[in-house]
Amino acid sequence: MESIRTLTPQQAWQMIQDEPRALLVDVRSDMEYLFVGHPVGAIHIPWIDYPDWKLNPNFVTEVRKLLLGGLSHDGSGSSAPVLLICRSGKRSLEAGIALIKDGFTDVYNIKDGFEGDLDEHHHRNTRGGWRHAGLPWEQC
Repeated sequence: MESIRTLTPQQAWQMIQDEPRALLVDVRSDMEYLFVGHPVGAIHIPWIDYPDWKLNPNFVTEVRKLLLGGLSHDGSGSSAPVLLICRSGKRSLEAGIALIKDGFTDVYNIKDGFEGDLDEHHHRNTRGGWRHAGLPWEQC
């Protein structure tokens, strides 16, 4: 079985620039995606969301639909890359494992996510992540 690979935010941004088939999926909740902000070009498919905070039972199907035939099951390694991001890289790792288990072969977790881990003052965006790296993002 394939395994999920890890990219830094900078490596992820470069892959998105170099590979037009790459799909960037933000797996955070609706509130996080809309109000905290998200990477430019990210597609939003929550892994876990309110009001009940349960796993999205349609997550894998929703990602598969977005690829529109770009997924390979023949082992040739020709899948479209799927890059996953959350707040700090933990939920996106779980989501990536689910994709791998369902046959996806080119799945990446973005290290430190959008906001990175908490610092000693319990603040995010100071130790890593997409925004800390100065990569393009937007807010609704």
